[in-house]
Amino acid sequence: IYFKNKYYIFASMQLKVWVSEDLVNWQSHLLPKDLPLYDYAPDVCVVGDYVYFSASRREEKCDYYRTKDIIHGPYEVISGTFPFWDPHMFLDDDGRLFFYYGCSNDTPIYGMEIDKETLQPISEVKELIFGNPYENGYERIGDENTEFPASEEEIEMAFEGYVKRAGMSVDQLPKNIIPYIKGMFSKKPYIEGAWMTKHDGKYYFQYATPGTQYAIYGDGVYVGESPLGPFTLALNNPYSFNPSGFMTGAGHGSTLKDAEGRYWHTSTMQISQNHDFERRVGLWKAGFDEDGNLYCDQRYADWPIVKEDKAFSKPRYMLLSYNKPITASSYEEGKGAELAVDENSKTWWKANSNESGEWLILDLEEERTVHSIQINFADDEIKDQQPAGEIIGTSQARWIDDRNHKTRWKLEASCDKENWVVLQDKSEVDTDLPHDYVVLEKDATYRYIKLTILEVPMQQNPCISGLRVFGLGNGSAPSAVNYEVERSNDLDMRVQINDEAKGHLILWGESEDKLYHSYLTYKKDVRIGALVKGRNYCVRVDAFNENGITEGEVKGV
Repeated sequence: IYFKNKYYIFASMQLKVWVSEDLVNWQSHLLPKDLPLYDYAPDVCVVGDYVYFSASRREEKCDYYRTKDIIHGPYEVISGTFPFWDPHMFLDDDGRLFFYYGCSNDTPIYGMEIDKETLQPISEVKELIFGNPYENGYERIGDENTEFPASEEEIEMAFEGYVKRAGMSVDQLPKNIIPYIKGMFSKKPYIEGAWMTKHDGKYYFQYATPGTQYAIYGDGVYVGESPLGPFTLALNNPYSFNPSGFMTGAGHGSTLKDAEGRYWHTSTMQISQNHDFERRVGLWKAGFDEDGNLYCDQRYADWPIVKEDKAFSKPRYMLLSYNKPITASSYEEGKGAELAVDENSKTWWKANSNESGEWLILDLEEERTVHSIQINFADDEIKDQQPAGEIIGTSQARWIDDRNHKTRWKLEASCDKENWVVLQDKSEVDTDLPHDYVVLEKDATYRYIKLTILEVPMQQNPCISGLRVFGLGNGSAPSAVNYEVERSNDLDMRVQINDEAKGHLILWGESEDKLYHSYLTYKKDVRIGALVKGRNYCVRVDAFNENGITEGEVKGV
């Protein structure tokens, strides 16, 4: 949200809020402990001089909180009357206040009007958005939108197998738990994470689907003439979708208009290795086109962007580090240094000790122009740690570690592997940034990049999921790509690429000038299952290497 000249990001399980004055530089601040910070999916809404806060609690009534000072409080409690999950409060420009909630693969997202003072319902509760995976391909579960809902017979068989493996009988299970267990096997998409944006008199109802643990987790959008609908599926869907690249996923977010009138979309990205819900937060440029289509620019979605550049501008710098030779001071079996340059946040190099001074050296194979370097730490089997505070049981038992840890390292560069220049020295910092980004004061030419890790939290062996270097190579951009695309069925298409470029970006949309969806790939044969039944698409495949991007021919499918 934007409130009193600052931007704020609220995320689940943080105890904190992230604050910025420019959307680029962020600082975290602890929130007052009397807020329900262990409850999921916090929502915030600016209403005049106040910010209203709420969060999810499925089995108990949820209260609301309001304040004029987000960081320091105080927060006034406004009693709620019912349980909800994934709340969202929306203030219309006529002063009316609306409330949406819902997170289920069986029930819809609900909405109602509420009183501005008491926050009690003053209208009937309406069913607004249901899942429709048979027509909306992007709502199907699985990491590539592959699964249709299971039949009742399949669900019962899976449930019986689950109970048997657990060594229990159905009679031993609490009756209120059985529907949740069966829901795990239904293969129905979760419909959740409501967010409303009003533009040019229309209401854009955004929702997340099909599940936060999938690479294809994204945000869809419906459009209506009033805050409670009826809504129809927007032409541009899914609105936010990032199924590939270093870090995947782009679901359950919010859409913001900044101080300069530009739109941004923020949503969660997936790691899901230590826990299904292990995520990070992504921020992308968004906006409305001349036809009223809400779009989000996720081309090269996890590469650096320049705030002032227009949406869908080409990256100024290219990725130089993908699959380059890399060596390490040590590594655990199966977690070698090559996993730090495979463009996959779900794999990582792990040192064989937690001694200070473990290192990685990346070889760019020749001297290249280096602009910036991103360092991505990973968590791997954090063991033998006693909770620093109380384990809280709300939706699930949780312990959030609020101690101040340190992540310390030194980054160097060289042309000959003998004479090293220090690019960034964080050997004395008191910060703990699992993802850090170093922009050189001036572009420079280097061949070798060395990262020396001095300290990580909890005395663990250091892990790096991505040592990513951005800059420019010394050659030419690739030739235009030769590719074929065909519609496999109503919801799927297949793209086959026939060239030797480093990588490709597959773009598709409703027309040649609205290629709002993208899929970054290093493969030559790609299936995309996010199409909407009954719609025709334009497709373009761009080729890229370390020197630039070459746009391809547009084809229909």
